[in-house]
Amino acid sequence: MALTSSPWASLGEQWGPLKAPHANRFIFSHDLSNGAMNMLEVFVSSLEEFQPDLVVLSGLHMMDGQSKELQRKRLLEVVTSISDIPTGVPIHLELASMTNLELMRSIVHQQVFPVVTSLGLNEQELLFLSQAASGPHSSLSSWSGVPDVGMVSDILFWILKEHGRSQNRASDLTRIHFHTLVYHILATVDGHWANQLAAVAAGARVAGTQACATETIDASRVSLRAPWEFSTSHLEAGSRITVNPSKPVVEWHREGISFYFTPVLVCKDPVRTVGLGDAISAEGLFYSEVHPQ
Repeated sequence: MALTSSPWASLGEQWGPLKAPHANRFIFSHDLSNGAMNMLEVFVSSLEEFQPDLVVLSGLHMMDGQSKELQRKRLLEVVTSISDIPTGVPIHLELASMTNLELMRSIVHQQVFPVVTSLGLNEQELLFLSQAASGPHSSLSSWSGVPDVGMVSDILFWILKEHGRSQNRASDLTRIHFHTLVYHILATVDGHWANQLAAVAAGARVAGTQACATETIDASRVSLRAPWEFSTSHLEAGSRITVNPSKPVVEWHREGISFYFTPVLVCKDPVRTVGLGDAISAEGLFYSEVHPQ
């Protein structure tokens, strides 16, 4: 849909200005994809000195072509290093491409999910995660076109309900930032995060500006492809939502978990796409406020 002649033309303006809770937030970031575990060890050892407000880890690839032994060893080293991060420092993990079901099950059930606070992922990673752990809609072989919002919501709910923090579970996971090309959803366990409406809007906004290599949203260079209406669940009686261009972030709640949805203004002719998922999650985290527990 062309924005210049539609009621959505001012969507970029409706997102801003967005207020970040901490102007001087100190965030440490490390890319796990370089494979040099000694660099990760140095990174972790430096945290005690610099005392960051948040740690962001990205690039945890587990692809075909790597031996299972190497993948297991790498995963164990990553988990050990994550466990050495000082207590009380929130950790965000940005998932990367994975094709090993066994290792994904290990990540979900045993090793990674319990020790990270926040998770970022796209539609392929979300569905693969559900398939690996027999979650909702795991019978799907792949998404057909735009991922169905209700199905995505069901899987996000399941992850946080079954593997996130609760009174009966020793897990730190309380937040998931899901991003696909045409929309984003932030899901959080209630009581742990604030300012998520601004956070999801900020992530969607940077998706449009970075892909088009512009400072602000240029309505002539982006299009709207997100669904106008959707159901919030396919596994229970979810509500039917119509997105309002004057209030582009939609919020709903389900058993102690809050969801924040916003459309993305998709760049028609993208210039920069490498690292876009990391940029989306980083921007969302910058605008997020975590409540100390």
